[in-house]
Amino acid sequence: MNSTTEKFAAKFQGSGMTSDRTRARMIDALRAKGVKNEQVLKVMADVPRHAFVEEALEARAYELDKALPIGLGQTISTPEIVAIMTELICEHGVPKKVLEIGTGCGYQTAILAKLAKEVYTVERIAPLMDKARRTLRDLRYFNIIFKHADGHFGYADGGPYDAILMTAAATHVPPELKLQLAVGGRMVLPVGLAGQESQKLYVIDRSEEGFVEKIVHDVRFVPLVSGTV
Repeated sequence: MNSTTEKFAAKFQGSGMTSDRTRARMIDALRAKGVKNEQVLKVMADVPRHAFVEEALEARAYELDKALPIGLGQTISTPEIVAIMTELICEHGVPKKVLEIGTGCGYQTAILAKLAKEVYTVERIAPLMDKARRTLRDLRYFNIIFKHADGHFGYADGGPYDAILMTAAATHVPPELKLQLAVGGRMVLPVGLAGQESQKLYVIDRSEEGFVEKIVHDVRFVPLVSGTV
């Protein structure tokens, strides 16, 4: 094994505070917090979260309530909120086709790609999307389609979607996203204004009759920003 291969293996397998044992402790803590979906927990145990953060922050990657910076003013969501949101979209079964708004570092994307047959992910910040694409490629994910675009408008060409998950807080529920949700599908997204003490996590289900919205949690996310960079 050459030095490059060894470095690659060490990065994704982890050791010490990034080891399988550390991930197992994270999963135990998520169960204690009330996460019940064993399929979601298994996937989170499999995905090396430390591979999606900067090397200096790897030792903190499995702290349950830490949203770590990933650069360019963005963060990786806490393991707890990733588990909660993923469990919500899987409540009535694992969706086959998922749209993610806000690729970020690609960690939530990886969780979704372990569960769904196809994941479409939209990111407005090109350098973040490119880095996430490289990480996910190195981890051998091949069921993800990336789009550099304004997340408010989704990814209409790939729809309709069985589930839509947003990883940044919108000021309102984007109507374009609701139209891209399949009948029987579910959307999970944070809604709230920047600077507010907290935002609300919405769950929106689409039926033949229309849309049903409910609020399930107080949350704190970076804002969903218009335009691309």
